[in-house]
Amino acid sequence: MAATGSKKVNSENPAAAKTVGKVWFYSLLLTLQYGAQPLISKRFVRHEVIVTSSVLTCEAVKVICAFVLMAKEGTLKKNYREWTLFGSLTASGLPAAIYALQNSLLQISYKNLDSLTFSILNQTKLFFTALFTYIILRQKQSIQQIGALFLLIMAAVLLSVGEGSSKASSSSNPDEILFYGIVPVLVASVLSGMASALCQWASQVKKHSSYLMTVEMSIIGSLCLISSTSKSPDGEAIRQHGFFYGWTALTLIPVILNAVGGILVGLVTSYAGGVRKGFVIVSALLVTALLQFIFDGKLPSPYCLVALPLVMISISIYQKYPYRVKKKQM
Repeated sequence: MAATGSKKVNSENPAAAKTVGKVWFYSLLLTLQYGAQPLISKRFVRHEVIVTSSVLTCEAVKVICAFVLMAKEGTLKKNYREWTLFGSLTASGLPAAIYALQNSLLQISYKNLDSLTFSILNQTKLFFTALFTYIILRQKQSIQQIGALFLLIMAAVLLSVGEGSSKASSSSNPDEILFYGIVPVLVASVLSGMASALCQWASQVKKHSSYLMTVEMSIIGSLCLISSTSKSPDGEAIRQHGFFYGWTALTLIPVILNAVGGILVGLVTSYAGGVRKGFVIVSALLVTALLQFIFDGKLPSPYCLVALPLVMISISIYQKYPYRVKKKQM
């Protein structure tokens, strides 16, 4: 990972130091965006707004932003000349399809599991991200980094339980809980890790532009969502009330912020990898708790207070003890 290079390398290689700086900058921005998004959406998105309309608008904004950024860095024409349908489907089509399937499985699982079980099993995606990063990219983790990942998973579980509802399982049938609750969320975690590693492979190995991947995945995801509106409740609501039903000028604020977050996810994955993105997302949950205390007066839960040092310790360990190839003794 770019962010885990030694200080000596950074001091001797200005390009490496610059990359590390970008990783920290993009990670910080993504942490703040991800942490602030729930509060901003709650304040500026009315209950009447149709979810599909906000998602499609967000994807459109992401595409526009990505094109503008490619034009600004002078890579738009180059990416256009080198673009192929096969390359696009290989780099972006498969991860986009995997993420769509993952989201569907999570919805099925959430309806059939209690909050605690769902939260614990859902956080195993951090482990599977590290696993598939090794399988696909041969990117190894040190023993200390593996320990840091488990600390992060513990923190993520605590935060999810602390902020989640006390929803109980909707089914008392053990077979239904297993096959419609536990199995879907575990498969979703595996798919999440696979998709994250594939995105990292496309950007770091195939040198597929992060901005171009954002465009491709947004378009593919939007097409899948549009095709589902023919039978979905959101599709019926759009046909009955109109696409922008319930919108105000302020609704654009969280939509644009979410689109910027999508761009940042691509950049963090490209520069630092899917494992670092996992650290960012868990850290962002702490930012959300802090902002809720500042703006809503809602005290952080005891789970959050326990999770805070776990996150800080895990990040410190993961950065301090990167995997190093052992030199063969002569």
